[in-house]
Amino acid sequence: MTRQFTVKVPATSANIGPGFDVVGLSLSLHLTLKVTVPPASEQAYLEPAITYSGEGADEVPLDAYKNLTTRVALYVLRCNGIRSFPSGLTLHAHNEIPFGRGLGSSGAAVIAGVILGNELGQLNLSKERLLDFALMVERHPDNVTAALIGGFVGSYLRELDEADTAAASVPLSEVLPEYPPDAGEDWGLNPPPPPSGIGHYVRFGWSEPIKAIAIIPRFELSTAKAREVLPSLYTRKDLVFNLQRLAVLTTALAQDPPDPDLIYEAMKDRVHQPYRKTLIPGLPEVTSCITPNTHPGLLGICLSGAGPTILALATSNFEKIAEDATNIFQTQGVEVDWKVLTIAGGSLVE
Repeated sequence: MTRQFTVKVPATSANIGPGFDVVGLSLSLHLTLKVTVPPASEQAYLEPAITYSGEGADEVPLDAYKNLTTRVALYVLRCNGIRSFPSGLTLHAHNEIPFGRGLGSSGAAVIAGVILGNELGQLNLSKERLLDFALMVERHPDNVTAALIGGFVGSYLRELDEADTAAASVPLSEVLPEYPPDAGEDWGLNPPPPPSGIGHYVRFGWSEPIKAIAIIPRFELSTAKAREVLPSLYTRKDLVFNLQRLAVLTTALAQDPPDPDLIYEAMKDRVHQPYRKTLIPGLPEVTSCITPNTHPGLLGICLSGAGPTILALATSNFEKIAEDATNIFQTQGVEVDWKVLTIAGGSLVE
């Protein structure tokens, strides 16, 4: 019989102020896959057919051996002894997550691929094992964990023994190789499987009235470029500054009613935002001029992931906060879009 299912993965915002590479938040924009698997047949093998709509539709590869999501799915399948996609597989992806804006588009694509591989192979992998596969591709846990689990999530990578460290450190080019034009059906059949238990996480509480205003500049900023500007060493003073605030923030965002004075200060950062301001015209002005005193209802404001999106957490006054941030960006020659988002649940299969 024909099998059909839908995979739905949320956008994410990482870091949330002082939580660099540690915390992530799932948001109500989604990457949705509608998948059809025809019944097994004696007919000649048919390659997967992919269609795509929404954000990034004009730049996403539709070849299953070049598309990130389907390449990740094939990696999961081959690590579990299944060498190819089902014959005649069709997949339509609809994406609401802007590319290169700090809203977890690549993390969502990776999680969608891991879940797709699990469903196609009917592998029944646990969420913890799905996360292992995702971390072999996306080496930082904050975005992929939030996309998989949902909500406000803290995560870390376990210290591995020597053998597992070597296994988890395999170059990405070996995990997801670029398939050459002349690749045959036996090419790349034995990818390196992930060690077990690479990533660990906890889901924090979240106060229901808090929504996220995503202020999204109309230009892309690659995570690699945003990481290049970060220093290799930090002072003890700056690290303590962030640790103190992160310890408070993870509890403060669950309190009802939320305390704007507590949260605004707890969302400050000295590890990544000060170094990325040169890449995002308007960032210093927005984060310093929009405060709980000037904009009642605002709780805190920060760079979303590597940027350039700015995330403002608030309980009211959403339009005023967004419009004033938009005006500040426009004085720097930057056009933006904005959306009021709720905190999303984790990935779903229907």
